[in-house]
Amino acid sequence: MVMINTEKRLISAVKTAVIPVMFIWIIHFVKLIGNFQWGRFGVYPRETDGLAGIVLSPLIHGDFQHLFSNSIPIFFLVALILFFYRKVALISITAIYLITGLLVWLFAREGVYHIGASGVVYGMVSFVFWNGVFRRSMKAIILSLVIIVMYSGYFAGIVPGQEGISWESHLMGGLTGILVSFLFKNNIEEDEVEHDPWANDDYTPREYLLDRDSFEKTREQKRNDQSGNRNDNWTY
Repeated sequence: MVMINTEKRLISAVKTAVIPVMFIWIIHFVKLIGNFQWGRFGVYPRETDGLAGIVLSPLIHGDFQHLFSNSIPIFFLVALILFFYRKVALISITAIYLITGLLVWLFAREGVYHIGASGVVYGMVSFVFWNGVFRRSMKAIILSLVIIVMYSGYFAGIVPGQEGISWESHLMGGLTGILVSFLFKNNIEEDEVEHDPWANDDYTPREYLLDRDSFEKTREQKRNDQSGNRNDNWTY
């Protein structure tokens, strides 16, 4: 039964993770076929017409290389979070998506449109990694190590001054992942709970070989008993 449920969860997580990847690819093909210039729908910091980019910018990519570099991490990380952190998966991914865009709008450099889902990817990477720090369950720690091995090169993406790269989106995504991980650190999954093997042991002795009260007498009571016994044994 456990194996069946696990398989269903995995299939469901994978199917759901395909949806955002398909969506951004469809949008990119529509952009190419229609020769649309959708870069203006990115985040434009501290301008009211750039607020729409908080929602729209992760859906827009400059070219196929940009699109492909985000597609695989999106698929893998969404599936991972959905499978291992079911209780908070949807709200965490949504929070990372929106808060990252908002922080980019507030703090990123002016004069350019920030597009692409890389900020959200950094947010999910950070979320999974910091879960290992905040939750400290064996599962969360192992997943953190997996993230370090797979995405250690992402640290270079937050270095300022890289031409054509929104390092601010990467940095804000990383910070957002830390925040979201901290906010939901107490939403423990069932497989993170440490079970006491004796918790369900309802064994209670019904009969005793000796009177239980005999072990509960104080020293003073025992001295009084002994004194009473001596008085009862007077000889005349």
